[in-house]
Amino acid sequence: MNKLRAGVIGLGMGRGHSLEYHKHPRVDLAALADPDAGRLRSLADELGVEKRYGTAEEMLSREELDLVSVATPNNTHKPLTIAALKAGCHVLCEKPMAMNAAEAEEMLAAAGQTGRRLMINFSSRFNPQAGAMKREADAGTLGEIYFARSVWQRRRGIPGLGGWFGQKALAGGGPLIDLGVHRLDLALWLMGYPKPVWVLAATHEAIGSEMARREGKSFDVEDLAVALVRFENGATLALEASWAGNIRENDLMETRLMGTRGGMLQTNRNEDYAFDLELFVERNGIQYDCTPHPPLPAVPSAMAHFADCILDGKPHTATGEEGLTVQRLLDAMYESADQGEPVGL
Repeated sequence: MNKLRAGVIGLGMGRGHSLEYHKHPRVDLAALADPDAGRLRSLADELGVEKRYGTAEEMLSREELDLVSVATPNNTHKPLTIAALKAGCHVLCEKPMAMNAAEAEEMLAAAGQTGRRLMINFSSRFNPQAGAMKREADAGTLGEIYFARSVWQRRRGIPGLGGWFGQKALAGGGPLIDLGVHRLDLALWLMGYPKPVWVLAATHEAIGSEMARREGKSFDVEDLAVALVRFENGATLALEASWAGNIRENDLMETRLMGTRGGMLQTNRNEDYAFDLELFVERNGIQYDCTPHPPLPAVPSAMAHFADCILDGKPHTATGEEGLTVQRLLDAMYESADQGEPVGL
């Protein structure tokens, strides 16, 4: 196979997917699909893509594609992913993997039945600082990781108030399933995906529902979620996710790991999507705080990584199995919040 023929379904979040495939030397961005005719025309013209479709079904039936990105509202991830798999395509699905674990299991089963790959776009793994953290964790620099805290909070940042993000029937939940999913996967990945045994969580609608009421818009999900996860190996993970909270920062992202031999902290710089990294270790009775000297080794995008792994016959990261683990945890967190007590897994 000289080049992968790629297609993208959904050109909101899928715009980034399209740009990455377009610039990849071994990928041919062959087709785009989006029901918004103006958005479809604009991006297709920009990237010189001739094959344009108003529906995913039409694109999948008329094009012979090797790889498809599904970048659509959460409630469509399962049907579109399964349709693409059955059409013979490897699939990169946006996070969250699905609306719930039952749907994620169907997607994973379809990948197995068709012999196609399924990857989830856990994009927080794909930056230089996360790559450096993973190398240090895998090398044993931290020793045994026994605690992690992973956070994504916004002061006021509800995406498209009144749109599908704030409707449970379309999104499955609020910031927990939208933002928390990223920081949850990042922490689990760095910890080596230990087996979770129980979850305790709470959700709140302290600000978002009132904002929506004032503007006469729909909003029936949480605006803040917090959770504690206990793992079989004794480690714990605290997770915080919010679209609207009375905090100083407009946008706060951080993931902290604490181990028996060292610790690490990743924080977003200037309330944006660039990150800083610190390493805390003890040597000969002396404690050191270390920061890596830039530039750090480059990390490919999720799209480039997936394409390269397919072409080179290598395993890819952010697998469907990991996506299912995350989905089961999200389900348990929402269940725990509803019941007001811990939920076992």
